[in-house]
Amino acid sequence: MIRRDWVASAVARIEADFNRSADTHLIPLALPAYPGVHVYFKDESSHPTGSLKHRLARSLFLYALANGWLHAGSTVVEASSGSTAVSEAYFARLLGLPFIAVMPAHTSPEKVAAIEFQGGTCHLVDDAASIDAHARELARATGGHFMDQFTYAERATDWRANNNIAESIFRQMALEPHPVPAWIVCGAGTGGTAATLGRYLRYRCHDTRTLCVDPEHSAFFDHYAASVGRGRGDASACAGTSRIEGIGRPRPEPSFIPTCIDAMAKVPDALSLAAMRQVSARLGRRVGGSTGTNFVGVLRAAWAMRAAGEDGSIVTILCDGGERYSHSYYQPEWYERHGIDTREADAALARALDGEAIDVPVVHAEGGRNDAMAASVPSFEREGPGVRLPT
Repeated sequence: MIRRDWVASAVARIEADFNRSADTHLIPLALPAYPGVHVYFKDESSHPTGSLKHRLARSLFLYALANGWLHAGSTVVEASSGSTAVSEAYFARLLGLPFIAVMPAHTSPEKVAAIEFQGGTCHLVDDAASIDAHARELARATGGHFMDQFTYAERATDWRANNNIAESIFRQMALEPHPVPAWIVCGAGTGGTAATLGRYLRYRCHDTRTLCVDPEHSAFFDHYAASVGRGRGDASACAGTSRIEGIGRPRPEPSFIPTCIDAMAKVPDALSLAAMRQVSARLGRRVGGSTGTNFVGVLRAAWAMRAAGEDGSIVTILCDGGERYSHSYYQPEWYERHGIDTREADAALARALDGEAIDVPVVHAEGGRNDAMAASVPSFEREGPGVRLPT
């Protein structure tokens, strides 16, 4: 029998921790080639555990506690490539619970160290596609609870209020020249952030639309294309593992809700990482690869707005800091090992920053007040003349 007094104490500790934390910053970034477009980064790296996943972990723990899934002494298990595990380890330690992270063997050593710093244990597996199965088995063997972020992310977050990321963005944008963004750009990891944003925008009747960006070796883009009737081929899975840590999945996850998204773009890894380096240079500090993926989406939306003669704002997410990737994305040897040509991607990004269209596949849902993205992308194409996606 789960003791209600322990649950009440655990919830109180999480709420007190939240009350001690300040909101994350909203950082403007000028794009001179797009003078009517104001761009902002929601800096989620300033959370106590250094990433956007801090919000998700807090929501997952509160959801599990309210459902009666955790009790004193529960072993908490998660399948995670890193950032969610770091944040969940933080909350597990806050509640005095053991934590095990099941993750791919190629996860950055900095993330492994961060999990262990928070008191967690890392269980590395060679086959990234099997981490869920390993996590379920570990939870069964320990009598613990598998948090299952990829299933519960979209339902654990209160998208109506409770300081979700969408509410925070609109509160911080209130005094800006264009307080209601034309676009909010986010990546697809669990799908939970995109669902929270999309639901909140509809619930509050905002005209803002969501652009979700997907890296290579991820199934979300094809799944979305099939869902809006513009895809072809198998949209149920893809080969390989995403090289942009924190986003991309080999299959569509339960928390990914296509109908919450207005448009989706597929971003080559080389372009994501070129954008990562540009954002780092412009902000004066390193950011992670998923922030670069987001910035490619920002440039695509900015070009579409300018092409349609629109002024307005775009908000995207700075997901985490680059210190977690010092051994990979910031090392030339890593690019050589993965066969990534940085020169072509850097040149393509430089052209986009100068005002040219950035050449990435985009699929859009039908309808909506603002059709700038749709008008600038007349069809769904797998490849274009710039940085190409592998077939």
